[in-house]
Amino acid sequence: MNNVLEVSHLTKDYGSFKLDDVSFTVPGGTIMGLIGENGAGKSTTIKCILDLVRRDSGEVHVLGHDMDREARTLKGEIGVVLDESGYYNSFTPAQVNRIQSGLYLRWDSALFQQYLNKFGLTEKKTVKEFSKGMRMKLALAAAFAVRPRLLILDEATSGLDPVVRDEILDEFLAFIQDEEHAILISSHITSDLEKVADYVTYLHKGRVAVSGAKDELLDRYGKLKCGRADLERVDPALLVGVRTGQFGCEALVKDRRALARAWPALAIEPVTLEDIMIFTVKGDVR
Repeated sequence: MNNVLEVSHLTKDYGSFKLDDVSFTVPGGTIMGLIGENGAGKSTTIKCILDLVRRDSGEVHVLGHDMDREARTLKGEIGVVLDESGYYNSFTPAQVNRIQSGLYLRWDSALFQQYLNKFGLTEKKTVKEFSKGMRMKLALAAAFAVRPRLLILDEATSGLDPVVRDEILDEFLAFIQDEEHAILISSHITSDLEKVADYVTYLHKGRVAVSGAKDELLDRYGKLKCGRADLERVDPALLVGVRTGQFGCEALVKDRRALARAWPALAIEPVTLEDIMIFTVKGDVR
């Protein structure tokens, strides 16, 4: 399986914030979910990949080619949806179609129209008449119409109702079926990523806190619920973060099988991606 996107040692220092040595790969036929709290560096990472922000160091390869050397060609292989649609308020979808067809060699007007119909968008209304969710649908329709090999999406499902989000997630899964396409998507809606992501990279304060195959991460990590006395007996090296309350403690466990072998009487529950985020950010680090 070839990598569609490779990010190596990406660094960008703003002084007050630093994206620090971020690396991950997105193989063909897969979806990488980029998660993290606000200000963790997700959007900065995406903008550095797209060369919208000049990185201080690091390398980006798309389809095996260096983004620095072949940016113009490679950008034609990428469909992009940022957290704002980027279209002027006075534009109509018909105008977007005409403009984009002159910018992208592989722009598919028929496919664009197909997605407009699927998403219930009329060609006659202007962008300013669209809700946030409708603007996001317009941007997604345009991204698919480029016929890209790589989709890069920044909060692309935000503002959409659950039914439409589910439809769009199905579109993402269909997009990667031939294993020559891939998606990088940042999202605060971790339940969406649990449905479709093959890999997850969790950014915390500009650094990669966790990265790997989603199913393996969810299988390896666990959530321990116990009293304070039991928690004190557990090896701190197995714990990522701890939250203590009036009636007991909860802890994120790095290796739930190792903990179960050492302390079989303790109850360990499955985790979600949201659990991993919350305990890493808000838990008392051991």
